[in-house]
Amino acid sequence: MAKPKVFVTRIVPEKGLSLVRDFCEADIWQDEMPPSRADLLARVRDVDGLLSLLTDKIDAELMDAAPRLKVISNMAVGVDNVDVAAATARRIPVGNTPGVLTDATADHAFALMLSAARRIVEGEKYVRAGKWITWHPQLLLGADFAGATLGIIGFGRIGQAVAKRAQGFDLHVIYHDPSARPAYGATPTDLGTLLRESDFISLHVPLTEQTRHMINAETLRKMKPNAILVNTARGPVVDSQALYIALKSKQIFAAALDVTEPEPLPVDSPLLELDNCLIVPHLGSASRQTRDEMSFLAAQNLIAGLKGERLPNCVNPQLYD
Repeated sequence: MAKPKVFVTRIVPEKGLSLVRDFCEADIWQDEMPPSRADLLARVRDVDGLLSLLTDKIDAELMDAAPRLKVISNMAVGVDNVDVAAATARRIPVGNTPGVLTDATADHAFALMLSAARRIVEGEKYVRAGKWITWHPQLLLGADFAGATLGIIGFGRIGQAVAKRAQGFDLHVIYHDPSARPAYGATPTDLGTLLRESDFISLHVPLTEQTRHMINAETLRKMKPNAILVNTARGPVVDSQALYIALKSKQIFAAALDVTEPEPLPVDSPLLELDNCLIVPHLGSASRQTRDEMSFLAAQNLIAGLKGERLPNCVNPQLYD
């Protein structure tokens, strides 16, 4: 019996890739850069399954170019790169990889928060530039954690994991998420109150039409002048131009971004000129163990879909009703 054909849009960790190879006839994109639009459309024409990454636009056009497509498995929690409605209309289940990256992403959010608060990257650059001549009582002063208020926007798995870590830093935690229940001592509040009262604000919402540019000129004006904004969600949740103006004018103290709009950020982006803006290349889930587990779960979703079984993690489960 012939194996089902699949296209894997990048070389993913071996834990998942070996599972795919064992069950499927796998066409694996070998380049470091993602496939172009033309390559993506060409490679899916005769496939039964697709294992995609957040860099791949999986829309109605692509699905129509793949008449045999039975399953889309996205190796990410977010599926904003996939037109889930179009997939649902075509009876194609879409899988994602929640849960396995919760701790890694929460750790990373806290690392960014700490780094921005204590100006770690600025200090490292200061030393390498040969500016460290003596200890000075006013040198690169940052922010304290104990007794400060952390506002979490989006209180799902990762937001709650950040709140759990905040307990050890003696932070007062508030959150905005109408669909979430209190956990780890965090108190629910409205968005306006959170913006006004928080010393640290950490974003953990999916990218939707409602959350796109939810951090904008208006919401930034509501923040404290000592506020530190951390984004490990999706870049377009923040209006980059508005953030630049707020940071440049010292309207807020600092920002730490794991994700940007666009992504990657162009080398001539004005955000890169700012000392109070820490930017890293989308490393939220970038631990070996986490990426292994993400690839394995993505492979399990892919194979379940090819077998006609319910995906372990499906973002359009109404297909099974």
